[in-house]
Amino acid sequence: MTSITPLSIPEVLLITPKRHGDARGWFSETWSRRAMEAAGLAHDFVQDNQAFSAKAGTVRGLHFQQAPHAQAKLVRVLKGAIFDVAVDIRPGSATYGQWVGATLTAEGGEQILVPRGFAHGYCTLVDDCELFYKVDGQYAPETEGGIIWNDPDLAIDWGFAGEATLSDKDKVLPRLKDMPAAAF
Repeated sequence: MTSITPLSIPEVLLITPKRHGDARGWFSETWSRRAMEAAGLAHDFVQDNQAFSAKAGTVRGLHFQQAPHAQAKLVRVLKGAIFDVAVDIRPGSATYGQWVGATLTAEGGEQILVPRGFAHGYCTLVDDCELFYKVDGQYAPETEGGIIWNDPDLAIDWGFAGEATLSDKDKVLPRLKDMPAAAF
C-alpha cells in the first residue's frame, strides 16, 4: 500500500510507495492511476522528465508554469538525495507565500506531489543526483515563471550549508513580492 501524507500545506503530498523485497532486491509500484484516484487524486500526467545534477548544493528552481499550461509535478529521486520545496503562489490562498519541503532519497523511495499553483525547486544534498518527475501539463516556455531561490521573505532552509550552484536563469529570478500575480 502506498502511504500518502499531507505536508504542512495539505495540498502538497508526500507519497511513499511500498517496496516489496526479497534476497534479489525490491519492486515498487511508483504510480497507479487506480490507487491515486481511490485516494481522491486525479492527475493526467502527459510528460515524464529526468534530470541529473553532478554537484551537491545544486539548486534548481523555484519554477512554475501559468495557465493555460500550469503543471502539477510528481517528483522522485532515482539516485542520491534532495531537499524538495513547494511554495504556494496561488493568489488569494490562505497559505500564499508559505513553503513546505521534504527530503527525498533514492533509498527511501519518497515522492512529492506539487500541485498547480506552486513554485517548485530542489537542492541536491549529495553529488551525482538523478531525478524523475511526471507533469500533467506540456512544457510551454511562454508561460514559465520563477522566484529567486534565496528570497529573504521566504527564508527557505535548503538543508545545504555550502555555496549553491545555480543556472544563469535562476540567478536573476525575482523575489515573490516583485513578481506579478500568477494565474493557474
